[in-house]
Amino acid sequence: MQPLVVTLALDAAAQARFDALRAAHFPVARYHLAAHVTLFHALPGEHEQQVRRDLEEVAATAAYDVRVTRVRSLGRGVAYDLGAAQLDAQHRQLAGRWAPWLTPQDAQRLSAHVTVQNKVTPQAARSLLGQLTEGFEPYDVRARGLALWRYLGGPWEPLGLSLFQD
Repeated sequence: MQPLVVTLALDAAAQARFDALRAAHFPVARYHLAAHVTLFHALPGEHEQQVRRDLEEVAATAAYDVRVTRVRSLGRGVAYDLGAAQLDAQHRQLAGRWAPWLTPQDAQRLSAHVTVQNKVTPQAARSLLGQLTEGFEPYDVRARGLALWRYLGGPWEPLGLSLFQD
């Protein structure tokens, strides 16, 4: 059974902005996904029903703002770092529930980010980093909910969205 992925869903304006950056700067041959904030990369597919229930329960909270704190180098790409106490708490809560299933990557402390460029030359990455950091000021985006996906070896299949309360 294919693994499951959990992401943070952002407000429409933030999603559109990150999607436009990703479409403009991500290598075409590797561009399979819209911009996303991955919370868990590889949950076992056989636990889908439990994951769905847990996401619904954790999402039964007020929507909140997430701070876009900086533009960061990935060496061969560029990402925007994000942070919010509520996001960290939700991640810890879910990680605690799913601890026996987590890969080493998913068991780590959350480093929330949106990758807008990856797998390019270091020179291309440095150039984009310079462009995006010039005049950058931290700002807030709205977290809408938690999205569940099935990993299909490149693209992802959407399985559901657990919305936060407004």
